[in-house]
Amino acid sequence: MTTPTPGLPYHRLDHATGRHRWWRPPTGVLLFLVAYAVAVLVLFVGSYVFGLAAGLPETADGDPDLGPLGDTAVELASLAVALPLVLLVVLWPGRRPVGTVSSVTGRLRFGWLGRCLPVALVPVLLLTATAFLLPGAEGGEGSDTWVGWRSFLVSMTVLVLLVPFQAAAEEYVFRGWLTQAMGAFVRSPWIALLPQAVLFAAAHGWGTPWGFTGLLVNGLVAGWLTVRTGGLEAAISLHVMNNLFAFGASAAIVGGLSSEETAADMPWQLTLVSVAADLLYAALVLRLARRHRPQRLAPPPAPPVPPPYPAPTAWRPAP
Repeated sequence: MTTPTPGLPYHRLDHATGRHRWWRPPTGVLLFLVAYAVAVLVLFVGSYVFGLAAGLPETADGDPDLGPLGDTAVELASLAVALPLVLLVVLWPGRRPVGTVSSVTGRLRFGWLGRCLPVALVPVLLLTATAFLLPGAEGGEGSDTWVGWRSFLVSMTVLVLLVPFQAAAEEYVFRGWLTQAMGAFVRSPWIALLPQAVLFAAAHGWGTPWGFTGLLVNGLVAGWLTVRTGGLEAAISLHVMNNLFAFGASAAIVGGLSSEETAADMPWQLTLVSVAADLLYAALVLRLARRHRPQRLAPPPAPPVPPPYPAPTAWRPAP
């Protein structure tokens, strides 16, 4: 009989330092929500003041009009700001190194991230091509008019600077902190992964049942790859590539960035392709993992160090 390899899987890393207490994960979630609400409020107030100071024209509601690209940039920044907040709640009340939310090695493995990024290109290209071929599936509120190279390149520069942080922030929140907060109490990875997938789908809004299902499957696949490969790199790669192509496709047409549609509004045809793309990516990453063997388990917590000298015993008279 084979002895199981000792160590902690990714979703159980709240126990990596031996400082786990039942109140730390829920307290961290509460502190994160409060801090995130304050940070987003400050960001939106700052953008409002900037618009007034710059003398931008007003919208119908009396707010400064930042334009489609400006509104998209503020939206992406409002999501990216969650990344440092997650790292802070890992430090306290989590009382563990911030790297434990990145991977079982205690850091973000850039080598493994670099291998997963080109692999994500294959399913994302498939999904993007299908979105353009399906009637009304992409750019439902925009037109089919090309914006021109200058506008497109300016938009892509902003997107390339912001989308990686926005996508990584979502992965650190859902596949990272929330998965480990749940995994602090359960050993089964699937039980730890289900709540974050439901919350991830709900965070995109309530569109069509098909869109919600597609996001739910995406959250489960990304979470399973996180546990299976021991870190967030595979999930971040898929999220970054998917969002870059989705926002890039919107930036290519007039009015595309003004659309309020999200992945939650996907029709059933696009949802089926999205699920197939996620499963294809999972199969490709697993094949890549068999070749490069990324570390899957963290070392178990070290036992307490005994005192350097034997503890004194009570004195007894000699017989």
